[in-house]
Formats: sequence, C-alpha cells, structure tokens
Amino acid sequence: MQFSITNTHHEIYRHTDRYAGWPANYGMWVWDNEIVLLFTSGYPDPDGGFHARDRSRPLVTMQARSTDGGESWSVTEAPLRFGTGLGTHEHMNQEIVESLEAVEFETSSDTVFNDPNLAVMCGKTGLTAGSKSWFYTSLDRCRTWSGPFEIPMFDQLGIAARTDWIFESPESATLLLTTTKPNGAEGRVFACRTEDGGKKFRFLSWINDAPKGYEIMPSSVQLEDGSILTTVRCQGSRRDDCWIDLYKSSDGAKTWEYLDRPVPETGDGGNPGSVVALNDGRLVITYGSRKIPYGIFAVISEDYGVSWSDPIVLRASFGNHDIGYTRSVVRSDSKLVTAYYVNDDPDGERFIEATITDFG
Repeated sequence: MQFSITNTHHEIYRHTDRYAGWPANYGMWVWDNEIVLLFTSGYPDPDGGFHARDRSRPLVTMQARSTDGGESWSVTEAPLRFGTGLGTHEHMNQEIVESLEAVEFETSSDTVFNDPNLAVMCGKTGLTAGSKSWFYTSLDRCRTWSGPFEIPMFDQLGIAARTDWIFESPESATLLLTTTKPNGAEGRVFACRTEDGGKKFRFLSWINDAPKGYEIMPSSVQLEDGSILTTVRCQGSRRDDCWIDLYKSSDGAKTWEYLDRPVPETGDGGNPGSVVALNDGRLVITYGSRKIPYGIFAVISEDYGVSWSDPIVLRASFGNHDIGYTRSVVRSDSKLVTAYYVNDDPDGERFIEATITDFG
C-alpha cells in the first residue's frame, strides 16, 4: 500500500510538574470541528516504576476541548461526579483507592443514543477481582455529565470498563467490556446490549472466553454492512510478548470470528489500539509502541480489515516506553485526529498531544 501522509503535532496539556496520561481509558468525541478528550493528570515520581508517577497522590480526570479540529485546546478538570482517578485506580496506593470506591450511582439511565450531541463514557475502579464499572452520559457535548450509572457484574469477579460503544437506535446500544478471568486476573472481552436506554444490560457473547494470556481494552467500529470489527490488546506468557488482535462479528455481536493480527508487536507491557473508519471507508488502527523505536503508529486497511499496511509513523518519540494509549476520531474532512500521552526524555514530564494526519 502506498500513502501520501502529512502529520502535524499539537500540544494539548504539558506541565513540568505533572504526569499526564492514558487517554485510552476514557473517550474522545467529535462534532464537526469540535473535539473533546478526557485523560488523567497526576504527579511525577522518577521512582514510580514502569509509570513514573507518584502513587501517593490522587489522580484527576481532565477534559480538553478543541473548536478548530484539534489544532488548539483548552483544558479543565472534567465536570464529573466521582472524577478523581477515574479509570486509573490501579495507579494509586490502595489507601487512596479505598477512600474513593464508595461510588453512589444515580437512578437508571434514560439515554437517547442517537442524540446528535451525545457522549457516553465509562469508568472503573480497577482491573482484577472486585473491580466495578459505570458510565456517564452527556447531551451537550461534554459540558455537563449525568451519572455515574452502574454497569452490572454479569456474574463475573470484576468488570473493567473502557469506553467502547456501538449505537444502534435511540434505545439500543452494544457495549464491549473487559472482565476478569475465572481466577480473578485480567482479562477477557465480552459484548453486552441495552435496549432501554441504558437501564438494563444483557450478556451477548465472549469474543474469546479463554485467552492464553489476557485480552483487554476493546476498540470497535461498525462497518456500513452492519458488521462490527473490534481490536483487543493482548499479552502472552511474557510481559514483552504483546500485540493487537482483530475480531469480527457479522450478527450483531452474537458471535465472533478471529480475523488477523494487524499489530504483531506493541512492546513491553503492550498498548491498546483505537480503530476508526475514514470517510472513504478505509480503516485505521492507531497505537503506541513500547519497544524501540518508541512512537505513535498506525496501520491502515483498504479491504475492510482483511489485510493491513506496515506500521506508519505518526509521531516519533525519543524518551522511553511510557507512552501511547491512543484515542482517534475522524473529522468531516477525513483527517484523523489522534490523542496520546508521550515523553521525549525518560526523566521528563509525560504530556498529552494530538497528531492530525492527512492520509491523502
């Protein structure tokens, strides 16, 4: 495949005394040239381990907004009830997590899934046994949020929700979720559906009910023929044996078939993908690489996921492995806007950036 690619990079949030990261845990939405992104802001600690963050201080969920297609951004704390550490509890000390886990849920959601200004976003308390999850809704492009609304446990030991919804009608939507394996460890992916605006959910199917390592953090796109493609972040028996797999459902998420491994390597600890469809039907998966050369990459398919290009560099990184967790949206002009966290110095700050890509 031959592409004529142009990338421009735009700073979203960068402070020398902050650790910013993990936009994949939340969500990113686009309305014409207006884009909203959620991510985490904490504090750095060079001795923090794999992620150089201070585990003894709470993390805060931040919200960034662009009104010019991703070229400039304004950032505030996300206006969420229970917004501290949302989706990143595994990155704080246990005593902080315990002080935050008394989640009070609102009454049942009554979401209209085809509202043109809708955003729906998920949160979680952790990754393993005991984790619970919920979702928030906004009908005014993320200016205000309702929730949290409880996501049921589906008889599982833990649910670790990532924002991954397929909207089907005003009342119905399919939600892809990560749950624990029978031993309480992370994880495997399943699909569920609501048909009453989010009041109740019913289990639909496992994507793979017995992965050898783990499969987590789904990202899905619905094609014009109604089929669903879902990427999952995978890890084998070793921490450095990580990749992204692709599954397909042709019957409304009732059953799944394994399609391909569009990203064979994502480096130490792995990274999730974000799959979107360009306006001409081509599919793009963006992801961060935690192996040398570090960076933000994309693969592209011109045949609806049957085959994929070699990795395409969106943004080279010159720091270390602590990068990635992309979220991508497509503008009305078909340019791709990809947000991620990155560093250009192993001892420097982790910051949030967006790359705007024209695939020609």
